[in-house]
Amino acid sequence: MHTGLSPLEVQHLFDALGDTVFFVKDEEGRYTHCNLTLVQRLGRKRRSDVIGRSPAEVFPAPLGQRYVLQDRQVLDGEPIADRLEVHLYPNRRPGWCLTLKRPLLVDGRVRGLIGVSRDLGKPNSRHSAFAKLDQVVAHMRAHFDGNPRMPELARVAGLSLAQLERHFRHVFQITPQQYLIKLRIERAMRLLHEEDSIAEVGQRCGFSDQSAFARQFKATVGMTPSDYRSLKHLFDTSRPEGAETAADERPGPSRSQNLIPRNGSAISARV
Repeated sequence: MHTGLSPLEVQHLFDALGDTVFFVKDEEGRYTHCNLTLVQRLGRKRRSDVIGRSPAEVFPAPLGQRYVLQDRQVLDGEPIADRLEVHLYPNRRPGWCLTLKRPLLVDGRVRGLIGVSRDLGKPNSRHSAFAKLDQVVAHMRAHFDGNPRMPELARVAGLSLAQLERHFRHVFQITPQQYLIKLRIERAMRLLHEEDSIAEVGQRCGFSDQSAFARQFKATVGMTPSDYRSLKHLFDTSRPEGAETAADERPGPSRSQNLIPRNGSAISARV
């Protein structure tokens, strides 16, 4: 029995997922398919406002160029997997996501790319190791301007390195190293709305020098710290979605239940 789905059928399936962005692009990096979540997040009214255009045409600069370069890497045969990113959309709060993209193969030749953008969800507070990992997160928050090492974090949790890595992924969907990057970039995004120099912001966020800070910020946010500072008026400057702590996920009557991020990331599969 033939069970293959066309991109159009997959597009319709992903229309129902408000926390996921789905897209297919051709060899030139132009959208051929996308779900309504992407259309809405771009502030467009119709799918036809996106189809046939490149990211540079639908995203503000320099974000569009970031995605163009990222797509070129995939079209050259280099898949992207589990890349932690901040996604920025006009008039929306920043949102954390994990990005995966893969080439779209037809008869063994790259003819485009396919991807899915999935929001980074809430931590799993029901996991048996949640209390131990809550201590790890508290330690990371207290010391992320330094350089906490994995063995140190494992001792805080009372777990082996392998157990820490495995449980952390199950609870937070990312590795401890990615979580540390997330903490640092979140703070940097807040500080860039203040008056500190970029070098001072990087130092306060635990980066060894301004170059290291700029490289990590651009890899995660898609633009340099100076570009982000100059474009901050385009985006909601409040706390990024998905920035809640593990403690925010503890059940209780006073906790807000509306903590699920709404922005996107990209997971793709070789087709």
